[in-house]
Amino acid sequence: MGKLLADIRKGREDRALYLAGILPYLFALGCARAWVTLAVAAPALRLAAPFDLHDVFDCAMVLISIAVALAARRLVPLNATGAVRAVSAGAMVAASLALIAAGAAPLPEGAQAALAVLGTALGGLGFGLFLVLWAEVLSCISLIRIFLYTTASQLAGVVFVFFCSGLDGLRVACAMVVLPVAAILCLRMAFRALPVADRPSPVVPKFTYPWKIFALLALFSFAYGLRQHQLAAGAGMHSSLSTAIVMAVLFAGAYFFSSRLNIGALYRSPFVLIVCGFLLVPSEGVFGAAVSSYLISMSYSLVGIIVALLLYDIAKRLGVTVVAFAAVKGAEQIFVVGGKGVSEALGAAGLPAGVQDALIAGLVVAMMVAAMLILLSEKELASRWGVRILDVGGLVEKTPDEERREARVAELAEHARLTPRETEILHLIAQGKNGPAIRSELFIAEGTLKAHTSHIYEKCGVANRRELAALLGSARP
Repeated sequence: MGKLLADIRKGREDRALYLAGILPYLFALGCARAWVTLAVAAPALRLAAPFDLHDVFDCAMVLISIAVALAARRLVPLNATGAVRAVSAGAMVAASLALIAAGAAPLPEGAQAALAVLGTALGGLGFGLFLVLWAEVLSCISLIRIFLYTTASQLAGVVFVFFCSGLDGLRVACAMVVLPVAAILCLRMAFRALPVADRPSPVVPKFTYPWKIFALLALFSFAYGLRQHQLAAGAGMHSSLSTAIVMAVLFAGAYFFSSRLNIGALYRSPFVLIVCGFLLVPSEGVFGAAVSSYLISMSYSLVGIIVALLLYDIAKRLGVTVVAFAAVKGAEQIFVVGGKGVSEALGAAGLPAGVQDALIAGLVVAMMVAAMLILLSEKELASRWGVRILDVGGLVEKTPDEERREARVAELAEHARLTPRETEILHLIAQGKNGPAIRSELFIAEGTLKAHTSHIYEKCGVANRRELAALLGSARP
């Protein structure tokens, strides 16, 4: 407990810098997500249509995402001129007006349905564009700030929806028009606040897609789709209570313990959550639907933000545009639609509810086994793509000198067969920290530190700290 409190006290100035300039990002994504919830995810206007309007929205978003991914080299940087922002805002506002008209105007049933479908499709196009615009701006800041800004912004979306949920019809209509405009204006403000040197480059080198990451997200998307329309109240991926819980925990962990946050452990946790959630579905009569629904929704929210973080890391290290990655990630929404279709097909087959739940649970477990096989190749993320954030503290970006120093420490620790504690002390010595500083950080006694240091010297074949420093600074043979 004392160690946790010490971590919180340390780095207050760094934490303040992390959040400098967050407000435009906070309101941009928060307003956009709140708009999606009011317009489509949990629509304030109940409209009659021959099919699920959410599927129309998702398919439109998938189409624009694929188009952007294919044309990324010719389009980037998207935020440079403001034209793409204008198209995004215009599409979302037009969608709001069409949906409002469909719900309020005295139209024949067929015309009302056509207007609702048109509005939802326009909304999917506008929101799909907004997501890649947002990703491009966000990619220009550090990884720790990307993580903090994204989690805080999604949390803000939940708050905005909460305050909009009690509005009457006129105020809801106003919110549906104002929210997308506010989102785009805040995004423009965030882009203009970026130093010119940090803005996206129009030059895009050749690259290949990290398909295993996309396959991982596709499996989770399909699994989520299997249960999407049977989730309990408060669960879901759009500005729901389950989203708020996940984002609040992630934000607090990154804000207070950025140097110790283990993204690698988070990378594995969605598997446990989603499998437990689906295995509990047949027992909903005992536990209720909330437990399984929250576990499934939280796993999907968690894997979504981790995959996004991996893609930002790869884009930064390879010097490629994140727009193409973000667009392909947006296209993964088609797997949610596919999962929902499979679930509906099983329901139409006339099978007993218990049999359906068992089949779906078995299907999800099989998919998670496939996902685990993808996970087992995570070393390829480091060797091929340069991913480093899966290590403890990897969220905090390091300078090239720090990365070389850490690589040398790891090499020496492996060669000398140091214990985990000795390796930890060697890392701190390599950082230039003295004995009192090391004892304070690790909460160990002076005698314990001396014993560990003596063992390090002996195993590394040196006599003192000066010789150890020289060994750490030597080039790799």
